[in-house]
Amino acid sequence: MQAPQRYPELFLAPERTPDSFWTSLGYFNLYRITVAALFLALSFVYEDALALGSHSLELFRITCMVYLAMAVAFQAGLWRFRELFNVQLSLHVCVDIFAITLLMNASGGMRSGLGVMLVISLIAAAIVAPQRLSYLYAALATISLLLDQTYWVLSQDQPFNSYVQPGLLALGCFVAAGITGWLAQRVAANEQLALLRGRELATQTRINQLVLQDMHDGVVVLDRNGRIVQHNPQAQFLLRAEPLVGADIEVILPEFTERWRSWRSGAEGGSVADLVVRGRDIGLRLIDTGTAEGFSVLFIEDTTRAREQAQQLKLAALGRLTANIAHEIRNPLAAISHASELLNEQKPGEDPARLTRIIGDNTRRLERLVSDVLQLNRRDRIAAGPIQLHPWLREFLAEFVANESANADRFAVDAGEDMWVEFDREHLRQVLWNLLRNAARYAGPEHGAVRIALRGYGGRVEVSVIDNGPGVPRSRQGQLFEPFFTTEAKGTGLGLYLARELCAANRATLEYVNDSTGAHFRIRCLEARAA
Repeated sequence: MQAPQRYPELFLAPERTPDSFWTSLGYFNLYRITVAALFLALSFVYEDALALGSHSLELFRITCMVYLAMAVAFQAGLWRFRELFNVQLSLHVCVDIFAITLLMNASGGMRSGLGVMLVISLIAAAIVAPQRLSYLYAALATISLLLDQTYWVLSQDQPFNSYVQPGLLALGCFVAAGITGWLAQRVAANEQLALLRGRELATQTRINQLVLQDMHDGVVVLDRNGRIVQHNPQAQFLLRAEPLVGADIEVILPEFTERWRSWRSGAEGGSVADLVVRGRDIGLRLIDTGTAEGFSVLFIEDTTRAREQAQQLKLAALGRLTANIAHEIRNPLAAISHASELLNEQKPGEDPARLTRIIGDNTRRLERLVSDVLQLNRRDRIAAGPIQLHPWLREFLAEFVANESANADRFAVDAGEDMWVEFDREHLRQVLWNLLRNAARYAGPEHGAVRIALRGYGGRVEVSVIDNGPGVPRSRQGQLFEPFFTTEAKGTGLGLYLARELCAANRATLEYVNDSTGAHFRIRCLEARAA
């Protein structure tokens, strides 16, 4: 079994090494070539007059030539082998340390001043090297400096206190490597974050472009002077102008000039406008982006198109409703017609009670159907007001029990505290009457078989009608609120549909909750406060 690597981050795979690291290493090597070539040229031009090679000019020249050759070889290797980055980097730094130490020795040791070149090499390496390697390079440089100083102390009889200068330089190597490595890590982290944010921004920009291009409404971005900076294709179609970018909104929409200036000045009521542009009704809505540049967004809605679509939906709904009404009327009319024919054919002495009862039942069914359809027409005629539920429910239950000939013990109200709702009284009466009649039909005879529960939270009040009956099968729950859907032989199928429409007219919702064995209908309405 292969032992795990102790420091895996020191042996980066080729795909994990950023291209910027290889680029930095290439520039670092060009610096190495330049320094080696410059020192070699100076040694031939000035010989030892500049203190370069003052101790051993021959060693200085040989070191420069080998150093230059190694640097050229490194440069060629960087173009051919893009793998094992840390190995190549370590080889480069080790050659630097060895060559610079020999150049220092050939030039007189620490007094030559070439030791600072070690710091430069360590700083350059720490930019792209892991921190552990940076400290390793600093340790190697320290050892080289101490060995070189030891040579001068032993062979040239320099005093022992001369170790202070190489010691300080060694300390500088560690400090430079540590600080540079830390800064490089910060820069690398910021670079990764910037790349990530850039990708996220590019993705979000692309999504926004797709959404804007597919929107039915026009979107226009305006600067503080009213010039168009950006727009989507639908805006150009609605404004009928080309080009839009750079155009003045006051020139394109002269009717909007007063509203625009009023909105820019901070006056209320200028952010929305309805205009007629080239034969089409459009609605305009301005929103401030809150940016320092003062950009604002103008939404352009084609109200003509929206009105046409709404009309088509109304006609389609009217067509379906009319077809359903015709279907529901056909059966009672057929029964009445058949009973009338039987009455005409009845022989003297026969009892006509059964036939007249059929006619009466179907006539009442037609009457209920017409009444429910008329209620649909009156759903928008609301007179909503605050209703205190506790006393209102007591009166309502008493009326319901008396009219439906029901047992009052079967009904219970579960409420911890009194609540107020904003609702039309007659509408709430019709909705609860329908729900309680359905619940009483399927609930058992026990006390409290039908329960009205009240619960309030977050400015809403929930009025639930819960029974202990068999509930509604899952297969039919999706059809509960469809018009003319009923399981009752004599029902019209408009009760629940009408109840939900009346709730919607009062800014409330009616829904079926599948959380109990019986049926559970819940009304969510607005909470009201006592006057």
